[in-house]
Amino acid sequence: MKIFVESLDKGIWDAIENCPFIPKFEKDGSSIEKPWSQWTDAENKKAKFDCIAKNIITTALNLDDFFRISQCALAKSPMKEQ
Repeated sequence: MKIFVESLDKGIWDAIENCPFIPKFEKDGSSIEKPWSQWTDAENKKAKFDCIAKNIITTALNLDDFFRISQCALAKSPMKEQ
């Protein structure tokens, strides 16, 4: 899987390993998520890698596994026991 994803773009693999990129800015000493409308082209491209990664992973799953993970908000979310 890693070789395939990296062949598309190393940024996609980075999104898988290091969680999605969320553009932020500093305000009053704290980090605040930027509104989507304020993202630069570079930030938009980097954030899009997470969407591409999720698409690759979900299309590689069989239907049962897809439904098991479809309700997870994050890649590292614990799955509910069935």
